[in-house]
Amino acid sequence: MSKITYLAKRITKMNFGNLFKTVNAVHEKNNKNRIYIFFDIVYCGLKYQAGYVDYNLFEMYKMNHKERSTVVTRGINNRLTKEFNDMSYAYKFEDKALFNKLFDKYLNREWIYLKDASKEDFKKYLKGKKEIIVKPLSLSCGKGVEKIKVSDYKKDELYDHLISTDQTLVEDIAPQHECLNKIYPYSVNTLRIVTLNKKVVVALLRIGNHGNVVDNFNHGGMVTTIDIETGKINFPAIDKSGNVYEIHPMTNTKIVGTKIPKWESVKKLCEEACEIVPELGYVGWDVCLGPDKPCLIEGNDFPGHDLYQLPVHRNDNYGLLPIFERALKEGKKK
Repeated sequence: MSKITYLAKRITKMNFGNLFKTVNAVHEKNNKNRIYIFFDIVYCGLKYQAGYVDYNLFEMYKMNHKERSTVVTRGINNRLTKEFNDMSYAYKFEDKALFNKLFDKYLNREWIYLKDASKEDFKKYLKGKKEIIVKPLSLSCGKGVEKIKVSDYKKDELYDHLISTDQTLVEDIAPQHECLNKIYPYSVNTLRIVTLNKKVVVALLRIGNHGNVVDNFNHGGMVTTIDIETGKINFPAIDKSGNVYEIHPMTNTKIVGTKIPKWESVKKLCEEACEIVPELGYVGWDVCLGPDKPCLIEGNDFPGHDLYQLPVHRNDNYGLLPIFERALKEGKKK
């Protein structure tokens, strides 16, 4: 799809009310003329395939041409997804139960799908377990995910409850490495590892907050980046409200400077997992770092680009597109 075609399609679907709200928001931040901001947003759409959300989120109004050209914008992200992902295979990721079956060797924990199991199967699965994680198959972004204490329910009550609420995918709580427990022990703090052409191009750590049992950025969590080569966290975390954290506010544990243990094993797991459904070549993997090994949580066939290159996480104000382009070149050489 050409840049002009992409822009034309975006214009037909654009929420002009939100566009002008963005113009006003940027004006409040830097006091530039609103007309200038409006036409600069249009220019970035034409030149870089950036939407007005990109313009504001990535603070493209503070970037020069060289810096802007390094940003993975919405248009570029969509193009990569279209080019590298055959979406007729997306169901293998979107059906959480099927995903667990296909990637079972990388999950590194027990699980059961209640629609394929009897009450007796479920009782056997629960033997010796104090807590479980339950997931609905119809929701995403952490919605409906719940940690359940088995002793809170009578013998046959839990199975019936989960069937009635459609929380039919049941998993052991993924064990978390002490390094991440120290930062925030109330949720599994997942690593988001993005692969393109079977190479890691983005690595993020999502961290829970406010006592929540999920780390999702859209539900009160925070995010920071992980250096791909070293596994080290060099930048503070940020939440959706723009609050920046070098130290976690609930545990007083330092975030910046943390080195993710078993980092090479994490990257190896994700790069090997790429082989299971090779028709999907651009994937966001969610991984829990266990005490001994990484555990795959799920895969995303349409990786969101909004957390890739937030201003607080950028070196010299540059985005991540050069890393993506390097992965593409290495893939062509093979």
